Amino acid sequence: MAEIRIRNTNERISGEENVKAFLDKQVVLYEHWNADKLPAHLKENFILSDENKAEILATFDTEIKDLAGRRGYRTWDIIALSEATPNLEELLKKFESVHTHTEDEVRAITAGKGIFVIKGTDDVGYFDVELEAGDVISVPEHKPHFFTLMENRQIVAVRLFIETEGWIAHPFEDPTFSKA
Repeated sequence: MAEIRIRNTNERISGEENVKAFLDKQVVLYEHWNADKLPAHLKENFILSDENKAEILATFDTEIKDLAGRRGYRTWDIIALSEATPNLEELLKKFESVHTHTEDEVRAITAGKGIFVIKGTDDVGYFDVELEAGDVISVPEHKPHFFTLMENRQIVAVRLFIETEGWIAHPFEDPTFSKA
């Protein structure tokens, strides 16, 4: 279940309803899918074949199509990151810069853990959304954020897009942001 850490105060928010209520106020979509329906051989598998990816997409087909229908997403795929990912450090450096997009950035976590760091309202500042299997988040277009892995450095997620070529990151310079 997702948990939030507000960086300015170190306050933590947990529990599905509390997380959802906080993120609603920040205009960030949060949902929870049943990760237990994923076949056992895919639950902690971070090196996926094309067949494995297709099986994950088929497992969550109903949820994906429901979310896509409500939000206008037209295409989706699977991303898997782990120590086995070629150039993992370079990818993380690219991800770990505050940026925006001209469409939502959507992730439905099916295995592992990750963190979205998001710029909230002025009274909140930056906050971390710690995600695990079953958590679904949509960071709206033009909202400064970035994504990184947690200490286990493993994640599998469904990504949904409006534009069929995927999103493009636009750097967001913010002197108030600190990586800590």
